[in-house]
Amino acid sequence: MVKQPDENPYITSPDTDFTPTESLNPDTAREQAQLLREAIRYHDFKYYIENNPVIADRTYDKLFNRLQTLEDTFDLSTPNSPTQRVGGKPVDSLPDVEHIRPMLSIDSDGDSAAVRNWANRVSKDIGDTQRDISFFCEPKFDGLSVEVIYENGTLSRAATRGDGSVGDDITENVKTIPHVPLRLRGEHPEYLAVRGEIYMPRDGFQKLNKERMESGKDPFANPRNAAAGTLRQLDPSTVAERPLSCFFFDVLAIRETEQWATKPVETHAKLHENLPNWGLRTTELASHVESIEEAIAYRDDLLDQRDSLNYEIDGIVIKVNDRSLCEELGATSRHYRWAFAYKFPPRTEETILREIIVQVGRTGRLTPVALLDPVDVGGVTVSRASLHNPAQIEELGVGIGDKVKITRAGDVIPQVTDVLEHQGSQYQFPDRCPACGSPIERDGPMAFCTGGMACDRQLVRAVTHYASDAGLDIEGLGEQTAKQLYEAKLIEDGIADLYAISVQDLTGLDGWGTKSAKNLLDAIESSKSPPLSDFIAAIGIRGVGPTVAQDLASEFTTFDAFMNATQEQLKAVEGIGQKTANTIVEFFDTEHNQTEITRLLNQGVRPEPAEQTVSAELDGLTFVFTGALDQYTRDEAQELVESHGARATSSVSGNTDYLVTGDNPGSRKISDANENDVTQIDEDQFLTLLEQESVLTSSEY
Repeated sequence: MVKQPDENPYITSPDTDFTPTESLNPDTAREQAQLLREAIRYHDFKYYIENNPVIADRTYDKLFNRLQTLEDTFDLSTPNSPTQRVGGKPVDSLPDVEHIRPMLSIDSDGDSAAVRNWANRVSKDIGDTQRDISFFCEPKFDGLSVEVIYENGTLSRAATRGDGSVGDDITENVKTIPHVPLRLRGEHPEYLAVRGEIYMPRDGFQKLNKERMESGKDPFANPRNAAAGTLRQLDPSTVAERPLSCFFFDVLAIRETEQWATKPVETHAKLHENLPNWGLRTTELASHVESIEEAIAYRDDLLDQRDSLNYEIDGIVIKVNDRSLCEELGATSRHYRWAFAYKFPPRTEETILREIIVQVGRTGRLTPVALLDPVDVGGVTVSRASLHNPAQIEELGVGIGDKVKITRAGDVIPQVTDVLEHQGSQYQFPDRCPACGSPIERDGPMAFCTGGMACDRQLVRAVTHYASDAGLDIEGLGEQTAKQLYEAKLIEDGIADLYAISVQDLTGLDGWGTKSAKNLLDAIESSKSPPLSDFIAAIGIRGVGPTVAQDLASEFTTFDAFMNATQEQLKAVEGIGQKTANTIVEFFDTEHNQTEITRLLNQGVRPEPAEQTVSAELDGLTFVFTGALDQYTRDEAQELVESHGARATSSVSGNTDYLVTGDNPGSRKISDANENDVTQIDEDQFLTLLEQESVLTSSEY
């Protein structure tokens, strides 16, 4: 028998000084576990449904932990215990289930005239002028519609809307959502199928996106996509970690008991009042109105409140209040005739800035990113936008909570361009790296982390770059593999960890067999004797790409000589200015980087000394290549001219002598060449030039 609240010692001022479990007998443990389950369900109802908690969070946690301990120690776990919200076992797929009753859509429009026309059709279809028609209005939640079924008061099944007739079985996932009761409260029908909307609160959505971006994952576009993607996860424990909530708003099917009457669902207004009595959460913003004009006014009022709510709504739903009239009105094959959605206009260009996160790039560059309430910009939903650098934040004076204007640069990259309304103080850019805590260094408008190779946030990108074509070209080691190695803690301290990974380490990870593990480790081992220029480019010195690395390798010939070069020696190299020289010296002066270089050398990495250029037929010339060549790849053409004394750069400037154009050349490089009066030659002219300078003979091409 269930004890009343005043008989349960864990409801009012609960004593959490529990007797040690080893001193309990099984019967006492079973009784205490039952009392704790009832108490926790009561406290869940007060917290999640009534928004009126009666105990402190710490006390609740102690009750919950005690129940979990009892269930584990005495094997007392039950399918609908509150402890089961942590998520069940992963599944291979989500099976299809047929709905108890079709879950139809609702006709919608954003024009008030369409709303009035719908109301006139309703009156005409009913035909009885003596019957008063009132309406029930509630927010139109921008989430995922679900069917939830309770049998004998216990949650037995939950499913997505799907095509309206058949949906995905998401029972185990829905059980993890605190706002969905595992058992109904009070007197309830023996069978109840209800319709609800699962959504992700705005603050939870922003927190989740912040965590995803900080871990190098793409953020969700909007809360609805985040909720939908979460509910379709195959591992309920993943769902349990995501911030999902739910509102209930309709009864799809009901079976009475002798003691239970249908009165609570005669109207939508009564249904709204009674759903919470069963523990089913409803919105506090719903309203019973007497006319369609009042419904239109309700929509306009809710539009004004839209930005202050902690969940996304995209309009209101207007229902005929009398549910018996709803049955008479019926439905088309697609939507209910007794309901209409009066939509809000989409947010365009103007939105609220909710959070600013600072991303750390491969070279340590810190880029602030604004997390936004999703907004439509040029037909694309935008939930984040670039703030470029600290200087732009200072120029805009932007802060958390500000109303801002968003544009898409070149119709691609969203950016904050103006602050329309200030809500607080300007955002203060951090003075230490958010990833590793190292001091931040300003370089003009930009900011950089000084942690170098020791910065965790830079590590995955640093490893990816180290193994890329621009680095040591380690086959099989791309960004996804680097992330997997990092998450498995096989690379923790730096790039040098790559050389300590074993076959056993890799075969313990998903997707790795012995052959693929050996292939990767062979590729890593083969990278221990790289050309000096590749190694210089691979270690990630800011501003030192493959072309600059080639110049440095040709000048200093050994890594030791390069590492110990002075600023004056570096500036003497063609193409190396004061800024790049300073960056190189600072890189090797940083203790973290010194340690990592030493670790790489201790692992047996030995860059091969570079041969000084022995041929100088093209000395003093600078080439840029664009488009596809027939005789050479772009890399081969660059290596060819560099081996004969020329420089090959990636962009056109006033110092460029020749722009060599192949098929489908880049329009930007052509434009820059025209602007800087740079000579443009095609591949045949390039080969003729090489022949004239005795680099090639005609028989060689």
